[in-house]
Amino acid sequence: MSYLLALDQGTTSSRSILFNQAGQVVASAQQTFQLNTPKTAWVEQDANEIWQSQLNTIKEVIQKAAIQAHEIRAIGIANQRETTIVWNKKTGQAIAPAIVWQDRRTSAFCQQLKDKGHESHIQHITGLMIDPYFSATKLAWILDNTPHARTLADSNELAFGTVDSWLIWNLSKGCHVTDVSNASRTMLMDIHTQQWSTPLLNLFKIPQNILPSIVASGQEITHTNKDLFGAKIPVFAAIGDQQAALFGHDCQQAGMAKNTYGTGCFMLLNTGNQVIKSTHKLLSTVAWQKTGQMTQFALEGSVFMAGAIVQWLRDNLGFIKESHEVEQLASQVKDSDGVILVPAFTGLGAPYWEPNALASISGLSRGTQKAHIARAALESIAFQVADVLHAMQQDAPVPLTELRVDGGASANNLLMQFQADILGVPVLRPTLTETTAFGAVKMAGLSCGFFNESDFSSMWQLDRCFEPQMSEDERQTRLKSWKNAIQRVIA
Repeated sequence: MSYLLALDQGTTSSRSILFNQAGQVVASAQQTFQLNTPKTAWVEQDANEIWQSQLNTIKEVIQKAAIQAHEIRAIGIANQRETTIVWNKKTGQAIAPAIVWQDRRTSAFCQQLKDKGHESHIQHITGLMIDPYFSATKLAWILDNTPHARTLADSNELAFGTVDSWLIWNLSKGCHVTDVSNASRTMLMDIHTQQWSTPLLNLFKIPQNILPSIVASGQEITHTNKDLFGAKIPVFAAIGDQQAALFGHDCQQAGMAKNTYGTGCFMLLNTGNQVIKSTHKLLSTVAWQKTGQMTQFALEGSVFMAGAIVQWLRDNLGFIKESHEVEQLASQVKDSDGVILVPAFTGLGAPYWEPNALASISGLSRGTQKAHIARAALESIAFQVADVLHAMQQDAPVPLTELRVDGGASANNLLMQFQADILGVPVLRPTLTETTAFGAVKMAGLSCGFFNESDFSSMWQLDRCFEPQMSEDERQTRLKSWKNAIQRVIA
């Protein structure tokens, strides 16, 4: 029997999930790793720890499934996006810590670019807003602040990549590529041509020789080095995690959308083969490219803090011992009693793009309990998603009639019901919540002939549909209170 292996490399853990030809999970393994915050607004990871954790899970899942490496038909990679790694081509070692997508150290640089009038030009080329979120300013920072980095780059001794590139380099022992979906998140790629933009490379002072080659999301990319697993395993897909989730939800038609509740929250709306420029501060991004087919695009709204808010309640405030306990705590009260939490711990993402905004809790009273704050924390996730959806509705050519969801927090029934209530559209949760990994596997399986397009419709199955129950008057009242709290934070 043959299998497909998904590598789901995320912000806080690496996972490997083995699927069979029916699209069912056979075995999985997960390993967490450290997220470091050495200074205010800095978020870093050890690039070698990212690789080692992913390698460990691959070996573990092969052992759990009691299979041989040669039985794996293909690998599909889904990865945290924008996180920036620079390594020495000769030694294969990173020259600095990986700068994570949440990092805000380049806020001042981004503001300078805006002040100089670059924003509309950069948005036209890349589809993105100027923000520390994206890789370009992170890469420039590493080159400017790491000893000898510029000299090494000029002598063609350095390689840059997002996490997909880093994994592929280490799996293959030297293949330096990135897929088009990840490249579209660097703020260095021309979204219209899907090539690196020379004007932007000049603007950020980035030599082209450190950049990976851009390839399709689904194609035969490389093989793993035989020494790693005892056989060469072909890599047939690489795709950014949020685009992978969109594909995993089978949102292949224009107008279909999904929202992933992970560390952050990411809503993507398929726009077909058209790049739609947002007029409401959303991102135009590549969804994916299958071999020999036209590139598919999406509108995206990125929320920086979602599951991370629950981690904050757990680790910083000690409200809960395990993340899943937040639903039980929040359910102890019927509502938040007017408490509103704006989780701008790393600024605000779409549709505000305020990197310097600070988090706040308002509406506290003598009667406020931990349960009220926990409920307000969950509601803040749904409110942020509503902000993105309302902006998306104004940009999208067709109205959204449902929202497909995945990610860890999608298992929280209280949150999903409130999400449906505050959006006013049904929220659909599938039986398989490993949608990101499944998207990478579907792309790999399609590319190597393991799957056909006709297989996919039966693979997405509904677990539960959350129908809106809130009245329109109450919905608008709640949204108005949220907007007021946002404006206070921005002001």
